[in-house]
Amino acid sequence: MDKQLGILCVYFLCLYGSLSSGVNGDFPQVLKNSKLDKHDVRVSLNVPDHTGMTVSGNSYQKVWQKFGIQSTTERDAFLNESFPTGFKWATSSESFKVEGAWKAGGKGESIWDHFGHERLAYGNQTADLACDSYNKVDYDLYHLRGLQVNTYQFSISWARIFPSGLRGSQSEKGALYYDKLINALIESGIEPVVTLYHWDLPQALQVNGGWKNTAIIEAFKDYADFCFSRFGDRVKTWNTFSSPWVESYAGYGTGEHAPSIKDYAVSSYQVTHNMLKSHAEAWHVYNDKYRSTQGGKVGIALNSDWAEPKDAVRPEDIEAADRYLQFMLGWFAHPIFVNGDYPPTLKAQVEKKRSDCPPAVAPVLPVFSSSESQRIKGSADFFGLNHYTSRLVRISNGGCAANPQGVGDFHTHVDLSWPSTASDYIYSVPWGLRRLLNYISTEYLNVTKVPIYITGNGMPTEYSGDSLNDTSRIEYMKSYINEALKAIVTDGVDVQRFTVQSLMDGFEGKQGYSQRFGLHYVNFEVPDRPRLPKQSAYFYNQLIKKNGFGSLKSKVFRGVEMPLTHRSAGLPASEVPAKSKVVFEKFSRQSKFQRSVYHYGSFPQGFSWGVSSSAYQIEGGWNADGKGPSVWDVYTHKPGSVASDANGDVACDSYNRLDEDLYMLRALEAKSYRFSLSWSRIFPNGRRSSLNQKGVDYYNRLIDGLLESKITPMVTLYYWDLPQALQDISGWENPQLIDIFNDFSDFCFATFGNRVKFWMTFNQPHTIAWSGYGIGQIPPNVHEPGTAPYRVAHNLIKAHAKAYHTYNDNYRNSQRGLVSIALSTDWVEPRDVNDIREVAAADRALQFQLGWFAHPIFKNGDYPDIMKWQVANKSDLLELPQSRLPSFTEEEKKFIKGTADMFCINHYTTKIASHITAPFDPPSYESDWDVSLTEETSSPYTAYMYQRAVSWGLRRLLNWIKEEYGDPDIYITENGVPTNSSVNIWDDIERVFYYKTYVDEALKASQLDGVKVKGYVATSLMDSLEWRNGYNFTFGLHHVDFSNPNRPRSPKYSAHYYYHIMKDNGFPTNLEEKIYGHFPKKFIWGTATAAYQIEGAWRADGKGLSIWDKFAHTPGKMANQDTGDLACDSYNRIEDDIKLLKQLNVSHYRLSISWPRVLPDGTTKHINEAGINYYQRVLDALLAANIQPCVTLYHWDLPQALEDVGGWENETIVDRFKEYADLMFSRLGPKVKVWITINEPFNVAYIGYGIGIAAPGYTDRPGTLPYIVGHNIIKAHAEAWHVYNDKYRAQQKGMISISVNSDWTEPRNPYKQEDIDAAERVLQFFIGWFSHPIFKGDYSEMMRTIVRERSLAAGLPQSRLPEFTPEEIRRINGTYDYFGFNHYTSVLAFNVDHGNNQHYEADKGAAVMSDRTWLEAGSPWLKVAPFGFRRILRFIKEEYGNPPLLVTENGVSEHGPVDLNDIHRIYYYEKYINEALKAYLLDGVNLIGYTAWSMMDNLEWNAGYTETFGLFYVNRSDPALPRMPKASASFYINMIKCNGFPDPALGPHECLNPDTGGTTTPTTTTTVKPVTGGTTKPTTTTTVKPGTGGTTKPTTTTTVKPETGVTSGPVTDIAVWFLGIKLSASDAEVGLNTIFALLVVAVLGVVCLSLFAVKAKKHSKGKLNFESMRLEKRF
Repeated sequence: MDKQLGILCVYFLCLYGSLSSGVNGDFPQVLKNSKLDKHDVRVSLNVPDHTGMTVSGNSYQKVWQKFGIQSTTERDAFLNESFPTGFKWATSSESFKVEGAWKAGGKGESIWDHFGHERLAYGNQTADLACDSYNKVDYDLYHLRGLQVNTYQFSISWARIFPSGLRGSQSEKGALYYDKLINALIESGIEPVVTLYHWDLPQALQVNGGWKNTAIIEAFKDYADFCFSRFGDRVKTWNTFSSPWVESYAGYGTGEHAPSIKDYAVSSYQVTHNMLKSHAEAWHVYNDKYRSTQGGKVGIALNSDWAEPKDAVRPEDIEAADRYLQFMLGWFAHPIFVNGDYPPTLKAQVEKKRSDCPPAVAPVLPVFSSSESQRIKGSADFFGLNHYTSRLVRISNGGCAANPQGVGDFHTHVDLSWPSTASDYIYSVPWGLRRLLNYISTEYLNVTKVPIYITGNGMPTEYSGDSLNDTSRIEYMKSYINEALKAIVTDGVDVQRFTVQSLMDGFEGKQGYSQRFGLHYVNFEVPDRPRLPKQSAYFYNQLIKKNGFGSLKSKVFRGVEMPLTHRSAGLPASEVPAKSKVVFEKFSRQSKFQRSVYHYGSFPQGFSWGVSSSAYQIEGGWNADGKGPSVWDVYTHKPGSVASDANGDVACDSYNRLDEDLYMLRALEAKSYRFSLSWSRIFPNGRRSSLNQKGVDYYNRLIDGLLESKITPMVTLYYWDLPQALQDISGWENPQLIDIFNDFSDFCFATFGNRVKFWMTFNQPHTIAWSGYGIGQIPPNVHEPGTAPYRVAHNLIKAHAKAYHTYNDNYRNSQRGLVSIALSTDWVEPRDVNDIREVAAADRALQFQLGWFAHPIFKNGDYPDIMKWQVANKSDLLELPQSRLPSFTEEEKKFIKGTADMFCINHYTTKIASHITAPFDPPSYESDWDVSLTEETSSPYTAYMYQRAVSWGLRRLLNWIKEEYGDPDIYITENGVPTNSSVNIWDDIERVFYYKTYVDEALKASQLDGVKVKGYVATSLMDSLEWRNGYNFTFGLHHVDFSNPNRPRSPKYSAHYYYHIMKDNGFPTNLEEKIYGHFPKKFIWGTATAAYQIEGAWRADGKGLSIWDKFAHTPGKMANQDTGDLACDSYNRIEDDIKLLKQLNVSHYRLSISWPRVLPDGTTKHINEAGINYYQRVLDALLAANIQPCVTLYHWDLPQALEDVGGWENETIVDRFKEYADLMFSRLGPKVKVWITINEPFNVAYIGYGIGIAAPGYTDRPGTLPYIVGHNIIKAHAEAWHVYNDKYRAQQKGMISISVNSDWTEPRNPYKQEDIDAAERVLQFFIGWFSHPIFKGDYSEMMRTIVRERSLAAGLPQSRLPEFTPEEIRRINGTYDYFGFNHYTSVLAFNVDHGNNQHYEADKGAAVMSDRTWLEAGSPWLKVAPFGFRRILRFIKEEYGNPPLLVTENGVSEHGPVDLNDIHRIYYYEKYINEALKAYLLDGVNLIGYTAWSMMDNLEWNAGYTETFGLFYVNRSDPALPRMPKASASFYINMIKCNGFPDPALGPHECLNPDTGGTTTPTTTTTVKPVTGGTTKPTTTTTVKPGTGGTTKPTTTTTVKPETGVTSGPVTDIAVWFLGIKLSASDAEVGLNTIFALLVVAVLGVVCLSLFAVKAKKHSKGKLNFESMRLEKRF
């Protein structure tokens, strides 16, 4: 008996071991019973009379009597019927199994997080990342759309919503995640079904007893209430719990599940008791508060096996089987669906054991009060069932074992003939489902009529072998679903939903990732967590499509008619340059800024979004079902023809995997699919007589599948794969192919045309003619560059025209489709747009590429004149009797002209054209052009050599087509980018950037230029054979694993990105959309400089050497060998600088003190009074101008004398800096109200002492020195702060802080937790390095942990990051009065593993890059990303407690010659300041000021004077270093005057009115739109108002119009127009002063004559403002 009891216990310990339904794996034998915990447990002493209730045995016996007599044949008979109309098909997931992000967004730890972290799961695996579904909503939705389920069941993580389990800890980020998921489901037409609790209790609640504590009932009720209120408007079906039996039994009984409590006797029963009451309370909350408005349903998903008697005729075993069900299913179902109390059988067995067994081991079953029973009874709107397997049960004596087997006196078995699974507990026993459904219907739903939802059914496979070809799962699903169908159709059971467990593989609790339940395979070995459909996913999709197992009714599909709306009657021949040269005139003069500004908007309604493929590249089946060989089959079978000897014999195997291709297309929700027909699959020898019906059948299935999925087929008749039999008769060189192709076309039109409404005759005929017959790079590999391409093209054009006329004459009226040809070309840009010969060369190149075919078809039926001219002349030079270019007869011209209903264009890149005189011998099509084509070198590379990603060329090409070919409807039929097949397989950021930029250029052409762009097709749907490159490069939105015979497809990042482009119909959302409003009163508006960058006078008046003096004089350190010896000479030009500041009307001026100017050796032993006097004069001048100084004590120019003794590495510098600060406070403090201790300590520590590109230039200890330096900087700052706080604050009443700098950091791939973590690390190692100690007391936990662990792992005795003592922490913490912040740009971060290298970058473990759409600046590190400014300001608020925030630097650079009309800087300031306004107004950031960097152009550190940030230009070619305002200065003046952005809807704001007194500053309004070309100059007017006095300065308005744009040339020597003569600025000034003097004399003379005697007055000459004159730029 002991042995039998042990076996029985082993079964129940193993039961429900996979977390889908119970405990997974091999568990120990009988566990020792815990000591009884009777606290708060009411014991059932009496079994009440259940008169009037259903007797459980009767229900089971009825079902057993009905099914127990079935023969095996009857039992297993398959029912080929359909489910009822409206049946719900679902799949599911559970939060802790798939979400990952275990602490993201403030999520609390759950009991399963804790379980994994305690190393209790298989292989010490955790759910920390799992499937990364928290970041991959789009990925999961993609597969749900592919499956075509109409319902998705998922659970909410309680700890993600309420991290502590209680409402007071609510995490909005957690709620937003579920909002996003629910909204995405609804948008995709999928009903969300939400489970409130699937086992992942917040650990904070578990600490207090978890489900054993009755307080959890109220907590769960409150949690449910929140979920109903937050999500209930969209969620209409709720499960309160899923498989609660598993948690009671395995979590609190066996302890094999979280929370790992082993207490059958008390805890297991108490947990069930509390769960039932929690469920009831949640149901009543919904019923009382939400049902009337939300109209949803609330139920519970209970799990149960089916149980059959071991001995079918033995009454005791029948009773035992019934008890088994009562102990599993009835434990929960009986209280809810019958009478509010536990089953009588269960209660009787408990009482029996309590009387028979010692109290220490006897089970304790709590009792419901009558009110509790009443509340529980009927608390479900449906019966949710999770079912996976069955058991054979016999009677046994359980003795005093406290587990269910012991208490229930039963023992379980399995039939060894039942198919097993990867789990020891799940066997495939499909008929058990039907019987269980009948039992439930009889036992629980006899009185309360609610439907049954099958909420979980599935089986696990092992993580090994062929994970994708899961035939065992298919058989399991097929048989179980059929049993559900029998229960519905044959037995009349009301089952309304079937849920397959689960959508994808996940973390299966104790079994970790070793067992897989998913319809989709998840690769947990790579951080991308790609999902790949298994064969079971495709099976389930087909079953859903058929709604069961009935025969699929044949449907008649018809494509959407596309009637011809316009056909060109022909156009005159093109000139050269053609009239389309206006495109060059319009666009080629655009600045890089103008052409790069991103455009937001949407394409026209009905825009056609698609993806593409071609037959040979994807189909495979090269000789299957009678297909004939094509020229590509023959070519690739010759060794050495293709890279790695690849071929298309199998390719993507699309011929055999049509359902898989349709799955991808549905998941993408593409509107159209462009594919080609394999001529040799339909006509194996190329002729109708060889018709292959199986080939036709394949395309019929494809077309019907597309139409069924509401996808428009776009069919290409010929995509390069000519039947070899036709090549054997010379292929396209043979005119016979014109008729043969027409016959093939005619067959296709007749066969498919009732459904296909978009036809292309040929794809890229240029490639066929030139690559196939000219240079012989592709089949048929003919190398006759001077003649064959022309002959072939001639035949192709005539073949196209004949096919077109066949459709037009025979099919158009009935089929109502469109026919065209897919042409291809690069855009060709002239090297010099001002050179007419280069423009002609570019135009000529376009005529030879595109016009070769487009001109005959779209214009006049003949080749372009320039092409005929060029080829004829070259032929004459060869003394040939006639041109190598064939001629069309007049009849042929008429026949060809107008044979296209739309313009289809394939485009990939742009080239730069120059005129050359090319050789005429030997003759070549390419030489006939007389053009040299080179790369556009400023654009990004792609995987293909000579194919750069030049997005702006697409817009110009589309405009050229519009102008050249009569404004046709244009479809972009191919556009895409190759990537290396072995690099970043799923994380294809380069492809994302490509589509992001190219599609936007198409949008500009459509919205801004009026080009009729009707559709866009991305190349390609999936990776495929890339012709001669084999599989080395890929274009696919989907990765195909060509090493796997299943050819699994999985979406890349680009697929999800392109999905959103299609869904949004473009780019309608502008993150940087402008808002209107004002900053607070007394907002600080400033501008800034730094001592070394502007002062010069590097050895004047006793100044000591700084580290930058030494660095700049070290060869090779500075660009152009520049130094700060003179800089802007501000040391000698105080008045000049003050004048600029007064003109700007700033309230504050940020400047820095040169430490070695006041303390030459860095110590107070020698104070240089001349230096202090200089700063006193600066401060006095500022205050006199009503400008408050903001003084930085240290802006990088450390005294060299201190560096000689270790500089910032030497801890003594803390005292030296403190003494220096003390001196400055005492001598200058009365005049300063805003102090900054140190500017950008990150740059000092890392740039100067880590990578050495700034002074002092150290690179030898990157793993330690930056941290030591940073440590001392922080302590030095704190000491300076305390000096000011203790000695000076009371009297001087200023404020003091530090200015830190940081980029904003976004994950490169927002779907990838690894990149999200990398972005967080970048922020913590950048802004957090210095901010965290000052604002929170110590380095961040992340930074300390990472550096310490990496240091110890490398064998170091301690962390390379120094530690602060407790006293230092106290002294540093809070040493700020505001948050000083410098910001310029944003970056994209991604994870990089540096191995065991010990340096800052390796510690950070991340690299950064820029988004390709962000505008460039003059500095390579600076990209314009305004949205990041708002985000990092909000980050500072949230991370550091919303301190007063003063932006102490923000600006943008330019490189090279200065342009005074700096529209890019105006754009930058407008965008960034507006984002700051959003942070203030919308996000509540405590923003107190903004400082523009910089006041004037100056020495930009190691970049010298090559990069400039100034609002004022400093002319360094003039010894006087005159400062001249740029347009951005005027913009900033207006910004300050308006204190923000007045709303124009409220009328003109007073700040925009001209001043009425004194001197007013220039007002510049710049409107920049992203279109453009042409040149407009600013219009300047000067108004002097009478009666106001003084001088009113001019108002300059510069408007960049979309149709013209503004192109401003570089300014090196400023010239102005003066009395119609162009003079230098200095000459004009002299002339104007002279005229002014003469005018004064004349006026005085008139006055004297008129009044006879007037005393002359002294007149002072004021400098005139030369902004009133129109500036002309010298090129």
